[in-house]
Amino acid sequence: MPNRLPKTKSPPPPLLTKGGGPRATRFADGRLHLQHGPIDLIIQAWGERAEVETAYQQAIARFDDILEVLVQELPLLRTPLAEAYPLLRGPVAQRMASACWPYRASYITPMAAVAGSVADEILQAMLRERNLVKAYVNNGGDIALHLAHGTTLTLGVVNDVDNPAIDATVVLDAATSVRGLATSGWRGRSQSLGIADAVTVFAANAAAADAAATMVANAVNTEHGAITRLPARTLRADSDLGDLPVTVAVGTLSASARVTALANGCRRARELQQQGLIYAAYLALQGEAAAVLPVSTLSMQEAGRTAVRTKS
Repeated sequence: MPNRLPKTKSPPPPLLTKGGGPRATRFADGRLHLQHGPIDLIIQAWGERAEVETAYQQAIARFDDILEVLVQELPLLRTPLAEAYPLLRGPVAQRMASACWPYRASYITPMAAVAGSVADEILQAMLRERNLVKAYVNNGGDIALHLAHGTTLTLGVVNDVDNPAIDATVVLDAATSVRGLATSGWRGRSQSLGIADAVTVFAANAAAADAAATMVANAVNTEHGAITRLPARTLRADSDLGDLPVTVAVGTLSASARVTALANGCRRARELQQQGLIYAAYLALQGEAAAVLPVSTLSMQEAGRTAVRTKS
């Protein structure tokens, strides 16, 4: 069972190849670890041993030039989407653009889906001509999933990286359309326009979840004196958000401010759900949580937190 952790609080290093190439190691429990620059994958698969081992070798082979190819198109990947669809060559870059394209009316760059797109690409490589029962590729918390017919996977959701604990559990069934999830928020390693501690989105693939989580997390917002924002570029010179004000601190909010912010986020999540872009979302802010769930089989249980459920 992979624990679903929000992205780490410290900002990621630049998407550049510095010092050493891709590395592949195995944990004592058999999981595969792939790392190159800012890309850090934890991979696990279930099935016949030979199938699993071959799948792992396919993942290693595909990982070899992932970062190198991405860096070649970095300027375009950091450019906000507009009316013209970006002409990107690399398969991961193309996944990024496709996942972010539905949100082009807002400010978004393909970088919003980079982690999920890498996870999807590696999972696809693992599954090629393989027969696996289930598998996941966890890229810093953005997860691509494979579930064969009749299987389930249980995941833990952490609301606050500063106080890591399993705040909710999610049981994903192969019968649902969910094959990816991602988390975004101001406490994560990515910059956010909103104030959510964490927004976890479930979608058809990890890239789609990654882009949508960014948009929903941005929408978890309100005006309050306890919120501090700074231009993104002042925090990280290469930020694709430019001078947009990103959240850098959130003090204690009033109950009404928390309710308003979560309601704004839920409204955006429901819009995306109705458009078929996401399956479900779980939003957390200062000890409170809201879940936008489909009227279907997704099972989510909260532990030790105030929770509000909304259904489309």
